[in-house]
Amino acid sequence: MKLLIMDAGHCLSLALAREANLRGDTELVIVEGLSLASGQLEDVAPDALVIPPLAQPISADPAAVTAHAEAVEACLEHCQHSEVPLIWCVSDQLYEDGAETPIDEHVVPAPRDESLRRLIVTGNLIRERYPRHLIVRLGPLFALAGADAWLTELLESLQSGQEVRAAEDIIFCPTSADAAALALIGMLQQQGCGANAWGAYHLAGTEPVSPYTFASVVRTQLATRLEGLGKRAELGDLKALNHHHDQPLRRVLNCRRVLEAFGVHQKPWRLELGRMLDTWCQAYQVEEEA
Repeated sequence: MKLLIMDAGHCLSLALAREANLRGDTELVIVEGLSLASGQLEDVAPDALVIPPLAQPISADPAAVTAHAEAVEACLEHCQHSEVPLIWCVSDQLYEDGAETPIDEHVVPAPRDESLRRLIVTGNLIRERYPRHLIVRLGPLFALAGADAWLTELLESLQSGQEVRAAEDIIFCPTSADAAALALIGMLQQQGCGANAWGAYHLAGTEPVSPYTFASVVRTQLATRLEGLGKRAELGDLKALNHHHDQPLRRVLNCRRVLEAFGVHQKPWRLELGRMLDTWCQAYQVEEEA
């Protein structure tokens, strides 16, 4: 299977590259940015085109959101012309107001924010014009490398002694970029074998948690690992923020359909986090010894 991956520096693109390097059945062609040249899809002849998500669209510059949406729509036209399946990953933040219960795949986001609505327009175009698509809604991605690698930013802030401010009244499901990459490749392998299960899917880690609690777990585990290496570090403090005073905003994705269609199980974010922190601390120790 050959995949064309957009946005080479994105943390999900790097995770896809790592996963493909561990396999003998997947070839990746990774390009910079989100634009395709005329005839590029025909030249590469991929089995699918994969577009990583725009991170934090709620707080992104409206111009950046519009540019992302327009780029995806241009990719859609190329995919239609070349009959290449389109895989578009999107942020769970499109469910702007969340829901009291886990959100099912059939629930199309209906945000109030104008920028977020622009992304919904793009999703509607994909659904209306091209059946051979997967829209994969992801929980907040965390990774050790690449653009929008939330964990790296958090670790660097803590280690440098900076105060980390995080909401404690928003509930979501952190998602390892590595786990998302593994799931995406598995889904596309099955599609290539005739699964024909196109449509929208949710993919997120298990155990809903607030950004503040996630950051607290990172801080505690980082301190424990550094102490184990004999390193004394004055880590930055955490400050809890509250934006929703009546009740927490819950943005929890129900990932049942991806399990039923592809057998993809959610991975516990705590296990993925522990593995990444082990890797990060090993690299930190080697750097210190050098």
